[in-house]
Amino acid sequence: MDKEQRSQIEMLLDENNTENLKLYDENNKETEFEQVAVIPLNEKIYAILKPVTKIAGVNDDEALVFVIEEIEDEDCLVIVDDEKIVDDVFKEYYDLLKAEGINVD
Repeated sequence: MDKEQRSQIEMLLDENNTENLKLYDENNKETEFEQVAVIPLNEKIYAILKPVTKIAGVNDDEALVFVIEEIEDEDCLVIVDDEKIVDDVFKEYYDLLKAEGINVD
Protein backbone atom coordinates (compact mmCIF):
# COMPACT_ATOMS: atom_id res chain seq x y z
CA MET A 1 0.00 0.00 0.00
CA ASP A 2 1.27 3.46 -0.88
CA LYS A 3 2.39 5.47 2.17
CA GLU A 4 0.10 8.33 1.19
CA GLN A 5 -2.93 6.02 1.34
CA ARG A 6 -2.24 4.68 4.82
CA SER A 7 -4.25 6.13 7.67
CA GLN A 8 -2.50 7.66 10.66
CA ILE A 9 -3.68 4.68 12.73
CA GLU A 10 -2.21 2.20 10.23
CA MET A 11 1.05 4.13 10.45
CA LEU A 12 0.88 4.13 14.26
CA LEU A 13 0.30 0.37 14.43
CA ASP A 14 3.06 -0.41 11.89
CA GLU A 15 6.01 -1.32 14.11
CA ASN A 16 8.41 -0.47 11.26
CA ASN A 17 7.01 3.03 10.74
CA THR A 18 9.25 5.84 11.99
CA GLU A 19 7.38 8.73 10.41
CA ASN A 20 5.65 11.34 12.55
CA LEU A 21 1.85 11.37 12.63
CA LYS A 22 -0.19 14.35 11.50
CA LEU A 23 -3.40 14.70 13.45
CA TYR A 24 -6.15 17.26 12.98
CA ASP A 25 -8.32 18.84 15.66
CA GLU A 26 -12.00 19.75 15.38
CA ASN A 27 -10.99 23.00 13.64
CA ASN A 28 -8.95 21.04 11.06
CA LYS A 29 -5.69 22.44 12.52
CA GLU A 30 -2.79 20.07 11.88
CA THR A 31 -0.44 19.06 14.69
CA GLU A 32 2.54 16.80 14.09
CA PHE A 33 3.41 14.14 16.69
CA GLU A 34 6.40 11.91 17.29
CA GLN A 35 5.44 8.33 18.13
CA VAL A 36 6.64 7.28 21.59
CA ALA A 37 4.76 4.03 22.25
CA VAL A 38 1.66 1.97 21.55
CA ILE A 39 0.25 0.49 24.76
CA PRO A 40 -2.50 -2.15 24.79
CA LEU A 41 -4.33 -1.85 28.12
CA ASN A 42 -7.75 -2.99 29.36
CA GLU A 43 -8.84 -4.19 25.89
CA LYS A 44 -8.09 -0.80 24.30
CA ILE A 45 -5.12 0.49 22.37
CA TYR A 46 -3.46 3.67 23.61
CA ALA A 47 -0.74 5.73 21.98
CA ILE A 48 1.77 7.97 23.69
CA LEU A 49 2.56 10.80 21.29
CA LYS A 50 4.89 13.76 21.75
CA PRO A 51 3.92 16.95 19.92
CA VAL A 52 6.54 18.18 17.44
CA THR A 53 4.45 21.28 16.80
CA LYS A 54 4.09 23.54 19.86
CA ILE A 55 0.73 23.12 21.65
CA ALA A 56 -0.48 25.71 24.15
CA GLY A 57 -0.37 24.32 27.68
CA VAL A 58 1.92 21.40 26.77
CA ASN A 59 5.59 21.60 27.78
CA ASP A 60 8.29 20.62 25.28
CA ASP A 61 9.16 17.53 27.34
CA GLU A 62 5.57 16.29 27.71
CA ALA A 63 3.72 13.64 25.75
CA LEU A 64 -0.02 13.08 25.40
CA VAL A 65 -2.05 9.89 25.58
CA PHE A 66 -4.54 9.02 22.85
CA VAL A 67 -6.93 6.09 22.56
CA ILE A 68 -8.11 4.44 19.35
CA GLU A 69 -11.92 4.71 19.28
CA GLU A 70 -14.42 3.92 16.58
CA ILE A 71 -16.41 7.00 15.62
CA GLU A 72 -19.01 6.70 12.85
CA ASP A 73 -17.49 3.38 11.65
CA GLU A 74 -14.00 4.86 11.44
CA ASP A 75 -11.08 4.34 13.82
CA CYS A 76 -9.92 7.66 15.28
CA LEU A 77 -7.25 8.79 17.72
CA VAL A 78 -8.92 10.63 20.59
CA ILE A 79 -6.97 12.45 23.30
CA VAL A 80 -7.43 10.98 26.78
CA ASP A 81 -8.19 13.53 29.48
CA ASP A 82 -8.95 11.09 32.31
CA GLU A 83 -5.90 11.44 34.60
CA LYS A 84 -6.28 7.91 36.01
CA ILE A 85 -6.17 6.37 32.53
CA VAL A 86 -3.21 8.59 31.56
CA ASP A 87 -1.38 7.50 34.72
CA ASP A 88 -2.18 3.82 34.04
CA VAL A 89 -0.90 4.07 30.45
CA PHE A 90 2.36 5.73 31.52
CA LYS A 91 2.81 3.17 34.34
CA GLU A 92 2.41 0.35 31.80
CA TYR A 93 4.88 2.11 29.47
CA TYR A 94 7.47 2.46 32.25
CA ASP A 95 6.94 -1.18 33.28
CA LEU A 96 7.57 -2.27 29.67
CA LEU A 97 10.74 -0.17 29.52
CA LYS A 98 11.98 -1.67 32.80
CA ALA A 99 11.25 -5.18 31.46
CA GLU A 100 13.51 -4.32 28.50
CA GLY A 101 16.24 -3.28 30.93
CA ILE A 102 15.82 0.46 30.28
CA ASN A 103 16.20 2.60 33.40
CA VAL A 104 13.38 5.15 33.64
CA ASP A 105 14.10 6.72 37.04
